[in-house]
Amino acid sequence: MSGTVAEVGATYFDAWKHGDFDALRAILADDATFDGPLGHASNAEECVAGLRRMSTVVTDIVERKSFVDGPDVITWFELHTADTGPLPTVNWRHVENGKIAWIRVAFDPRPLAGPPKPGKAGS
Repeated sequence: MSGTVAEVGATYFDAWKHGDFDALRAILADDATFDGPLGHASNAEECVAGLRRMSTVVTDIVERKSFVDGPDVITWFELHTADTGPLPTVNWRHVENGKIAWIRVAFDPRPLAGPPKPGKAGS
């Protein structure tokens, strides 16, 4: 599959939200990379595997705003999980030749870690 930058960007979130990992893989370049607070992926298969793992705790993805600027799509969204309130998140996808070449994500991962362990704060 290939399409406009906006179409590829929208397909990414639609496929992730619906657990359609085949559609998600179809829009990733073979050497697509991912970098974010919870890890790094070096290729498309690792990117899909990471999203599959993340999907086991995600209960909803609420897109608030997407911006397209040349080959880039940036989406501000709320990541909902079973154990946290909504996590404000930004996802930056870079598209080349109709496929996502790289993904960068930023959010505060501290709520996913749970409350601090007794005796650890300030140590």
